[in-house]
Amino acid sequence: MRLRAAVFDLDGTIIETSYDWPRIKADLGTGSEPILAYLNGLSEPEKSRKWKVLRRYEDEATRGAVLKEGIPDFLEFLAEKRIKKALVTNNSRKNVKTILRKFHLRFDLVLSRECGLWKPSGAPFTKVIEELRLNPTECFVVGDSLYDVRAARDAGIERIFILHEDGEKAPPLPAETFSTVAALRARIDELLLI
Repeated sequence: MRLRAAVFDLDGTIIETSYDWPRIKADLGTGSEPILAYLNGLSEPEKSRKWKVLRRYEDEATRGAVLKEGIPDFLEFLAEKRIKKALVTNNSRKNVKTILRKFHLRFDLVLSRECGLWKPSGAPFTKVIEELRLNPTECFVVGDSLYDVRAARDAGIERIFILHEDGEKAPPLPAETFSTVAALRARIDELLLI
């Protein structure tokens, strides 16, 4: 079936950011629990206090974000091929708007954590499929982590592409791994010819 939509992650995929996740998790005291699930399970006033800590880290990372090399050309290529583009992130709406404005990026659909659907659940990807009126087989996911892989699989999306700066050393995941956006673009171009 023809590819008709790309679902992108934000941090580590569209932009490069400097999150020290082990430090952030330690500061928040999450243990092995995912950050958003942990924070939303807290009682007040601890919940509000720890959300402020997370937002401080996120705002700092957003200010220092740089666009991943090759992304503008890749997004333009997808537009030329009439492939819809969705952005799904566990980051905040505020930071997403900042990034989109800063780098002049446009997506057909944007879901941030405020929609109440977070990776690694497939729910946000399922929402994209429903909103764009597509079938999971018409979509592909571009991410940088196991969360993206789990969410895609949970939503029934089989075509999963991971961007990792050193593709050879990337952790083994049930996905195709690319060290550059240019290499990923070549693969998508190849798939569109099938």
